[in-house]
Amino acid sequence: MASDLVERAPAKVNLTLRVLGRRADGYHDIESLVVFADLGDRLTLTPGNDLALSVAGLRAAHSGAEADNLVLKAARALAARVPGLLTGAFFLEKNLPVAAGLGGGSADAAAALRLLVRANKLAPDDPRLAEAARTTGADVPVCLDPRSRLMRGIGDILSAPLPVPRLPAILVNPGVAVPTKLVFAGWRPSANPVRASAAAADFTSPKTPDERQLLDWLAREANDLEAPAIALAPAIADVLASLRAFAACRLARMSGSGATCFALFSSAADAVAAGNDLRARCPDWWISETVLG
Repeated sequence: MASDLVERAPAKVNLTLRVLGRRADGYHDIESLVVFADLGDRLTLTPGNDLALSVAGLRAAHSGAEADNLVLKAARALAARVPGLLTGAFFLEKNLPVAAGLGGGSADAAAALRLLVRANKLAPDDPRLAEAARTTGADVPVCLDPRSRLMRGIGDILSAPLPVPRLPAILVNPGVAVPTKLVFAGWRPSANPVRASAAAADFTSPKTPDERQLLDWLAREANDLEAPAIALAPAIADVLASLRAFAACRLARMSGSGATCFALFSSAADAVAAGNDLRARCPDWWISETVLG
């Protein structure tokens, strides 16, 4: 009998997110520096003939109908491309808040694909895997191999892994879910359209940029979805103000389409102190110390 297989599904954090414009097909072209946290969901596969999913954990009640879960969508997308694919029963431990700008569902789907690769002894670079990821969702390709990258297009154009230094941080969600579709619908182009940057050149040199260089670059960038997300959920502005009030906070910004925000600190001790302070003052917020990279 096949043994259970386990994969982590780390949270995706957008350190930057520039919206370059709306496409004729209704989607948006973006440019985003994506990193991953050392926390996330956990997915287990018991290989077998019948595809199934069960969900438990702190956020299970908010994860929606299991039939709509991206784990099953990803498994079906790969099965449609790989004849005789062995699937089985997935068990998802849901720890991340949903509709939170952390790519939780996409990370879960990517973890499912990695598990199926292992169960079926497929090559990690099998093109059918990438096709299944793109079919499942825009953020699934970048989560498939969760390493820091620049993401462009609608999420389908990925740079090689980038040498981003590890960054102590806290993640904070005020307990509101912000639908990505509505946030993008609220985005309006500025009078001076954003152009794709040469950001890849800043990170692809043989020498890894140090924290100061990275923070200087990040300070010149933005998340163009912050304003429309705040219009839908004003609590995001409260989170950002609270994070920026910490003397040790080096940068605070919303991740993805929200509502989760991150704050970067010089040390893990500073991040823990800020997290403890916020928990005492805002007990209803989801707060987690982490390291990004």
